[in-house]
Amino acid sequence: MLSCLPDKHEKLLKEPATVEELGELLFKDSILSRENKISCASCHKPEFAFADSVALSVGIDNTLATRNTPSTMNMTARNFYFHDGRSETLEDQAGGPMENPGEMDIPLSAIVKKLNKHAQYRAFFIKLFNSLATKENLVNALAAYEKTLETNDTPFDNYMNGKDTVSFTASAQRGREIFNEKGKCFDCHFGPDFTGDDFKNIGLFNGKNLNDSGRYIISRDLKDIGSFKVPGLRNIAVTKPYMHNGMFKTLKHVIDYYDNPDAGIPNAVNRNTLLAKPLHLTAGEKKDLEAFLNSLTDYRFLKK
Repeated sequence: MLSCLPDKHEKLLKEPATVEELGELLFKDSILSRENKISCASCHKPEFAFADSVALSVGIDNTLATRNTPSTMNMTARNFYFHDGRSETLEDQAGGPMENPGEMDIPLSAIVKKLNKHAQYRAFFIKLFNSLATKENLVNALAAYEKTLETNDTPFDNYMNGKDTVSFTASAQRGREIFNEKGKCFDCHFGPDFTGDDFKNIGLFNGKNLNDSGRYIISRDLKDIGSFKVPGLRNIAVTKPYMHNGMFKTLKHVIDYYDNPDAGIPNAVNRNTLLAKPLHLTAGEKKDLEAFLNSLTDYRFLKK
């Protein structure tokens, strides 16, 4: 992770040739946080498909986040960002963590001042934006970098394109059928990134120990209580733990929950009717479904 370096060390910063490269530099630099303590990459870790490996990430001053860190990959075509969908553009999303008191805890205006006092960053912004750093071009640079984080080099994609019929195993092929039919996964997870970009209540709200009301906080519509944005499934094998609160440690736990939600959370409020009855998946079907989900993960992560 890069730090906000003193002047005598500024030569260590590699000059970016594009706005996207500037965004990457900023994404990895703790200059975007109060007292230069953490960076975007502190929680969105490249080796975990730009998610985190813990249920709740640690923000400024060791403050625990209130929700699980989502991946920043494959976000270009999304209509909503954050678990509750409070941002509708990548640019707006990019500014949120910096100003969040529990995350990076610094106003965008303060970051802009730091960047313009930093000789190299000042030069980078002038070169690439023909302007000093501003709130607008700061979030534009970060969003430009995030737009480069698209993946589609997976066993599933290569099988569909006729490039590789071996890596997409027979088990994964059977799992695809379960995903589309018996498992009802396709009802919510569809499209190129396996998300309908909608909000669903899957039963993780009971008003007691599970009391994050999700989308309702934004919409104030009673039907949204306990609903959260349907996540994309690309790179799912490396983004555990799962759900908005990170309560499921493995894909097996996720599949077991969907198979019989009442067994996991019997007193859920407002749960979607798709999950009204158990799926009655066999052990073999669960294994095949997991194989299919794993096949949606880019080779760059599967080969590690």
